[in-house]
Amino acid sequence: MGEEAFLSPMLRTVTIICIVGISVSIFILIYRVLKGPTNPDRAVALDAIGVNLMALAGLLAILLVTTQFNDVILLIGILLFIGTIAIAKFLEKGVIIDRDRD
Repeated sequence: MGEEAFLSPMLRTVTIICIVGISVSIFILIYRVLKGPTNPDRAVALDAIGVNLMALAGLLAILLVTTQFNDVILLIGILLFIGTIAIAKFLEKGVIIDRDRD
């Protein structure tokens, strides 16, 4: 490994501070999911947790100087989109998969 594989101390410090901040945000959002006053509030909190997980994976990729987390970030994004659509449909109609056969 060359010298370019190592992070500068300032970048490492900022990355760790961001990881701590996002971790605190995830814990606060978990509280909102569990104690949310309404179901839409819980859905928004779950969506925000997914976005924070994507950011956390990106920060870990920066900290570990690797590109192996890019697939993880894309997978979380795809699952987050599908989950958001499913939750929105459930909140609107009460079911996710319609079984009406005409």
